[in-house]
Amino acid sequence: MTGPTVDGGGQVTELVHTREELAAARDGLKGTVGVVMTMGALHSGHETLLRAARERADHVLVTIFVNPLQFGPNEDFDRYPRTLDADLEICRRAGADVVFAPSVADMYPDGQPRVRVNPGPLGEDLEGQSRPGFFHGVLTVVLKLLQLTRPDLTFFGEKDYQQLTLVRRMARDLDVPVEVVGVPTVREPDGLALSSRNRYLSPVEREAALSLSAALRAGAEAADAGADAGAVLAAAHAAFGAGTPGARLDYLVLTDPDLEPGPVSGPARLLVAAWVGGTRLIDNAAIRLAPRS
Repeated sequence: MTGPTVDGGGQVTELVHTREELAAARDGLKGTVGVVMTMGALHSGHETLLRAARERADHVLVTIFVNPLQFGPNEDFDRYPRTLDADLEICRRAGADVVFAPSVADMYPDGQPRVRVNPGPLGEDLEGQSRPGFFHGVLTVVLKLLQLTRPDLTFFGEKDYQQLTLVRRMARDLDVPVEVVGVPTVREPDGLALSSRNRYLSPVEREAALSLSAALRAGAEAADAGADAGAVLAAAHAAFGAGTPGARLDYLVLTDPDLEPGPVSGPARLLVAAWVGGTRLIDNAAIRLAPRS
């Protein structure tokens, strides 16, 4: 049901479902607007995105939409958690002005779109190689939501670093007038990156999932100690393998900050993906490689 909801502190968050309702709500936001795009199942990592948007923009607009275009035939679209009431409470607490929660029919009124955004070669690597067509679906819905919400800024978490990189590239290449802001990954005290999919993990699987952050930590420590790219990757692989059994590595790679082939020295990105039971997790970290002598 559409209408404003109010938290205990007096923050009014308007929930809208249709394009027409969104257009009316958006027209009422004067000043700069920051949009945070989500698939729901919000957690404190999303709340960090919302607070970052609140600091930078006059108004915050949140989208909640589980996008079928980015799920493969054997992936978890039907299983993906839908928790709108809890999500709205997080949005209110973080100071969101408007929440747009459309149906699939509202987003794709003519059925699945025949024209989609092609992410280029980068979209076929890493996550794109493991999940063919994934970034076609991601960038298509991101572009549609940018057109519908007309923000000045949009905020994406660095945990999904390849997504962040591709959204930035799309905005540049297609002249989308929006600033794409990356927000650092939020972690549990033991290092596990926050993810809506963590709720699928059993206690034993959650221990195994720490292999991802352990690999990144070991790689970063090796880089800080002056190791070259090969030694950084070796340290990361060793740490991943030394973790609690149960995590099956998909990829562990070192690239430059734009996800081009790994640099000899300077800023770099270490990225990892693994299956833990039936749940696929990703993580990454910024590192700096020492200059070669």
